[in-house]
Formats: sequence, structure tokens, C-alpha cells
Amino acid sequence: MLYSRCIYRSFKRAIKFIYANYATVSDLSPQDRITFLRKMALPRARENPMIMKMDTIEFRSIFSHELQALITLFKEYGFEIRIAGGAVRDLLMGIKPKDLDFATTATPTQMKDMFTAENVRMINMNGEKHGTITPRINDKENFEITTLRIDVLTDGRHAEVQFTTDWMLDALRRDLTINSMFLGLDGCVYDYFYGYDDLKKRRIAFVGDAATRIKEDYLRILRYFRFYGRIAVDPDKHETETLTVVKENASGLENISGERIWMELKKILEGNFAGDLMKTIVKCGIAPYIGLPEDPDTKELEKVWRQSGHNNLNAITLLSSLLYTQEDVVALNARLKLSAFERDLAMFVVQHRNPKLHSNPLMPYQQLVVKAKSKPTDIKKMATEVLKYNNSPYIDDFEKWEIPKFPVSGTMLKEKGVEGGRFMGVVIAELRQVWADGEFKLSAEELLEELPNVLNVLATKRKHK
Repeated sequence: MLYSRCIYRSFKRAIKFIYANYATVSDLSPQDRITFLRKMALPRARENPMIMKMDTIEFRSIFSHELQALITLFKEYGFEIRIAGGAVRDLLMGIKPKDLDFATTATPTQMKDMFTAENVRMINMNGEKHGTITPRINDKENFEITTLRIDVLTDGRHAEVQFTTDWMLDALRRDLTINSMFLGLDGCVYDYFYGYDDLKKRRIAFVGDAATRIKEDYLRILRYFRFYGRIAVDPDKHETETLTVVKENASGLENISGERIWMELKKILEGNFAGDLMKTIVKCGIAPYIGLPEDPDTKELEKVWRQSGHNNLNAITLLSSLLYTQEDVVALNARLKLSAFERDLAMFVVQHRNPKLHSNPLMPYQQLVVKAKSKPTDIKKMATEVLKYNNSPYIDDFEKWEIPKFPVSGTMLKEKGVEGGRFMGVVIAELRQVWADGEFKLSAEELLEELPNVLNVLATKRKHK
């Protein structure tokens, strides 16, 4: 009972800022009143958040000399520090985390004073405004440590934060229950909102009210789908209430930067149930806000996922199945700010995914590689993705295929009187086309015999410019 009262008092502090701005609830607009009441709806919380003591091989493996030194330092200065978020989730699943994020009761100023006094170098000071300090211990290992905080003001993209020493309030501001747990460096696991229970059920749930969490940062819509793919065991066992809230808030993604959207979307496309999750994303009305057509080609997506989902498709390759035209690729790139390779891959897939009939099934793709003006190794990767997209039985053969060496050199062309510089490059490109059309069988001598024809073609093109 005492612990319940402590939780209630903590939550009252979290919404105190609203009372500071409004004399009574009646002063709020109808929409703000709903928001206010939602914030007052305390999520179901444990009487005692300390649920177990961890002592696994994965947990013990994280304790480097540098981490031990960091722990000692915080103990000496009287500040509490715990592992936070995704690393706790991974350790509970028996996975050694790739990264460790830490939370602490120390403020950024207190951490800076402590590390300065102990001659510990700090790097990447850009994180300080968010409460994150990054010490480099023994000039060997970096640790990102963030002060406990609450989100006082959010606009759907960014948050104005206030520091706190209350662990539950920090857990309350996190997106999903499975990401809201803490792990003491003595092995104690702290779980306020039943994240461990959800993890065992492979259930993805927001902390508290889903609409409130999403409106704090609309990117959480895509984070929901990403973690569903990572944790769930069934491709389509979403809770109806959650998807309803996602649909109602999908338009909020319109104001999220393309780079942030692509970072999450790419992980969805590379994870479990990628095709199924993309279908659900489309059904939720998210497509037009993330660069996809208003009515994406879900039939093509279903076909590709069914026949080729096992082929370890590039994220862009699978995403391209939802596009109809090259114009769709241009629009996608404008929204998501893709890399040059990703943009070109999407364009290549849309252009070349239809079957290419030939007695030698790989020849059309080999010719594309050799004829391309771009880097041949890049085009080979793109052609491989098209073969995967179509679930070709010749993928391995194509990957083993070595790009043949073009037999004609610049020296040979000089001896034939071809001028150097840019024009010679054009001549070589034309001869390469002839060589590819001949299925790479023509020798240097045979190609040089084609030189007069090539020069005549180029001269004609020059005249018509």
C-alpha cells in the first residue's frame, strides 16, 4: 500500500506542470482536456518494481575493466546508475547487447564536475542538452549516461525535458513496456509497467495510453512495428486497440524527417515478418506519409514476400515492390533522402523486375552489368537483387559469375587513330555495348573491326546535336 502511494505521488509530480498553466481543468479546450485526463490515467504499475536478480553469462560478460571503474566512480560520489532500455530487454532474452545505455540520478552538471575532478575525458558534448554525458574511461571505452528525466513539453518530434531522480517517472516517458525496464549493476531488474511479462508473452504494448505516447513522438508508430518484428512470434497478432490508435495518428508522421523515418523503416524491412508488417502499415493508412503511393501495390508486395521473402532481400528491394513507376521512386527518394545506391537500386528494380526471356537466363543481367555507365560491381549487386526479387534459381550462379575483362584498351584505340580524352571514353563505351550484345565472345581484333561503324554512328550523333 505504501508503495502504491509513492507511485501516485510520483505521477502527480509528472503532471504538476499542467496545473501551473491552468487554474482548473475547465479552462482547457475539449481536446486539451482529453489529453490532460489521459495523462492522469496512471498505467498499471507493480507494487514492487524489483522483480528478479540477474546472474547470467550474458550479464557477466558486459563487465569490462572500464565499466567496473565507472561503477566505482558513481558509488564514490553517491549517484545511482543503472542500465536502461533495450540492453535490459536483450539481456532478459539471453542476448548480449551490442550497446549499453545508462541512466543515472546525477544531473549533467554533477556528472561533468565528477569526471573533471577525476580527470576523465568527455566526448560528444552535443548530447548534454538532452541530459547525456559520454565519458571515455581509460581512453578505451565510451559510455553514454543520461540523467533521469520527464518530458514536460512535446510537439510530436522533440521534447522539452526536466531532470528528476525518480526512476518510475523516467520509465513512464518511454515508448514501449519492454523498453522501460532498468537493470542495476548488482543484477537487480526493475520493471514498473510489466515489461517483463509482455516480453515473455512476446507482446508489444505502449507504456500507459498509446495515443499519448505516440503524440509525444510520432516516430513511435514505426518503432512499434519494428519491435513487433523483433519480438513477436506471429506475423499478424496485433492488438486491435493499438492499430486503431496508430490509424488515428498516422498523419503525424508527415512532419517527421525522412532520415528518421527511413532509419526505422529500414529496420522493419530487414527484420522478421517484413512483408506482413508492410501490409499492416499500408492498411493503417501510413503509406502517403512515408513516401509511398496513396494506394501502394500490395498485390506485388504479397507476391514478392511469398516467393522471395527467404532470399534476404535488401530493404529497398522489398520496399520497391510497393511502387508502380519510376516517378514513384523519385517521390520516395525525395521523402526518405535515400543514399545514392539505395535510390539507384529502387530505380533499377522497378525498371528491370519484369522477366527477361533468353536461352541463357543470366545473359540479360550480365549484359546489364557490362553495358552500365555506373560502377559494374554496383550494377551486379542490383541485378542480384532483381534475381532475388523474382526468386530466380540462378542467384548463386550469378553471384559466382566474374565480370569479364573488356579486351580493348586505350592504347589499341590510339594506334587506330582515335583521339584521347573524353571522346575515347565514349568510343570504349560504344564498343562495350557491341561486345555485350555479342555475349562477350568477340575478341579485341573483332571489336576493332567494328571501330569504323562505331565512329560513323558517333559522328552522326554529333551532327544531330
